[in-house]
Amino acid sequence: MARILEDLSRTFSEYLLIPRLTRRQHVMRNVSLVTPIAKHKVGETSRLNLNIPVVSASMQAVSGPDMGIALARQGGIAYVFCSQSIESQAAMIAKIKSHKAGFVRSDSNVRPSATLQELLDMMKKTGHSTVPVTADGSSTGQFMGIITDKDFWEFEDDLASQVQGYMTPREKVIHGLVGITLKEANHLLYKHKKEALPILEADGRLNSLVFKKDYVDHINNPLELLDSRKRLVAAAGVNTHDYQERVPALVEAGVDVISFDSSDGFSEFQRDAALWAREQYGDGLVIGGGNVVSAEGFRYLVEEAKLDFVKVGIGGGSICITREQKGIGRGQASALMEVVEERNRYAKEKGVYIPICSDGGLANDTQLIIAMAMGADFVMMGRYFAMTDESPTPKISIKGRIYKPYWGEGSNRARNWQRYVDDKSATGLHFEEGVDGYVPVVGSVNEVLQVTLEKLRATMNNLGSNTLTEFTQNAVLTLVSEQSIEEGGTSNIIQVDSKFDDDK
Repeated sequence: MARILEDLSRTFSEYLLIPRLTRRQHVMRNVSLVTPIAKHKVGETSRLNLNIPVVSASMQAVSGPDMGIALARQGGIAYVFCSQSIESQAAMIAKIKSHKAGFVRSDSNVRPSATLQELLDMMKKTGHSTVPVTADGSSTGQFMGIITDKDFWEFEDDLASQVQGYMTPREKVIHGLVGITLKEANHLLYKHKKEALPILEADGRLNSLVFKKDYVDHINNPLELLDSRKRLVAAAGVNTHDYQERVPALVEAGVDVISFDSSDGFSEFQRDAALWAREQYGDGLVIGGGNVVSAEGFRYLVEEAKLDFVKVGIGGGSICITREQKGIGRGQASALMEVVEERNRYAKEKGVYIPICSDGGLANDTQLIIAMAMGADFVMMGRYFAMTDESPTPKISIKGRIYKPYWGEGSNRARNWQRYVDDKSATGLHFEEGVDGYVPVVGSVNEVLQVTLEKLRATMNNLGSNTLTEFTQNAVLTLVSEQSIEEGGTSNIIQVDSKFDDDK
C-alpha cells in the first residue's frame, strides 16, 4: 500500500517572515551575501564560495557564455547548458574563462612580415585593437613588438606594407616578466599610462597580456567571482550519458563547477556519473547534482554520490510540467524545508556541511527571500534570467512589446530527449516535461539583480541579520491565508500609473 505523507505540499507563496529586532549595525552596507557552493567541514570555509546566492539554470534559453560572463561579474555563476555538442559547450566555457583574466593568453597575434591588411582583417574579426607581434605569429612565440589600431590609418597607409614598419619594437615596449603579481602589473599600466602590458618569459617568449580594461572592470564589479588565476569562475550542466567524454573536455576548457542536470536525480545513474567525476578530478572540481525533494534523496546523493551540493525541486519551474505529466514532485517550500532539516541533521552527525540549491518555484523576489530564509544556500532560476539581455535567445516584437523565446529542457524544442529514454535508437521525445513560450525582456542581468539583491539585504536587516547564516537562524515564518495575501496588496485605490477608462 502506498504511504501517504500527512503534511501538505506547500509553496513559498504560503509563507511570510516575522520581523526581528533590527540593531544599529543592521544596515545594508554591512550585509554579506557570500554563500558556500562546495561541501566543507563544519566551522571551516568552503573551498569555493559564491558572492551572491544566485545561479542561472542549465537551459538552452538561459545560460550561454554571455550569461556566464555577466553573472560571474555580479558574483554568481551560470550553468552553461549541456543539451549541445561537447565541443560547443567547451568553447562556451573557454570564452567565459578568457573574458576576464588577470593574465590573458593572447589569441590574436601576427608575424612582423604580416601585411597591414592581414592585421586589419584580424582586428575586425576578433574586435581586438591591440595585437602582439611574435616571430612565428603564435601566442607563445618570441616577442618582437606590439601594434595597435592607432599605429596606422586604414584609409591612408598602404595596407600591403608589413607590420614591422609600424609596430612598436620590443625594446620600446613597457613589459613585465613571468612572476610579476597582478597588482604590480596594474601599477606598471598606471605608471606608464598604457592600455596593455605584455608579460614575457625569461627567454623573451610571450606568455600573456594584462589589460587596463580588466582592472577597470574589477573596480566597477567588486563582487565578481574569480578563480585563483583571476579568471571568471565558470560552471556547466552535464548529463549521465556522455559524461566520460563531456566532463574532461569541460575541465580542459577551464570549468570550475559542474552540476548533473536531471528532473529527478535520485538515481544510480547520477551516483555512478558523480563518483566517476570525483575519482578523476578529486576536490579540484566542484560537483553538484539533483534534483531531489526528500530527505531520502538528499542522503543518497550525499552519501552514495559524494556530491558537493544538492539541488532541490521537481516540477516547480515556470515552464516545467513534470508534475502534470508524471505525477511526481512536491511543493517547493515543503521539499526545501525537509531537505534543509536533513542537511542540518547530517552536519551534526558527520561534521560536514552540504550546501543546498533551491531550484524552481520562484515567481518573484519575495519568494527568493523566503527560500533563503528557509535554509537554501543559493537559488537557481531560469525564467528570471531568460528575460534579460544576456540570455542567448533573440529579441522579438509581439504587439509592440519586446519578448524572448523561453522553453524547457524537457520540451521537444530542446531536442534533449536522451535524458528521458534508455533506447539510444529512439528517434524523439514521446512526451514532454516542459513547455515552449515567450517572456518579456526586462533589461540587463546587472539591472535586475541589483533590485532583487537590495530587497534581500533589506529583509535581512528586518530580521536582524548581516549574513545569510544569521538570516536563516533568525527567521520566523508564518503560514498565510488567502485573505491575508489579498490584504497584503493594494486595495480601494487607483494607482498613479493606471490608465483611466473614459467610458466608465
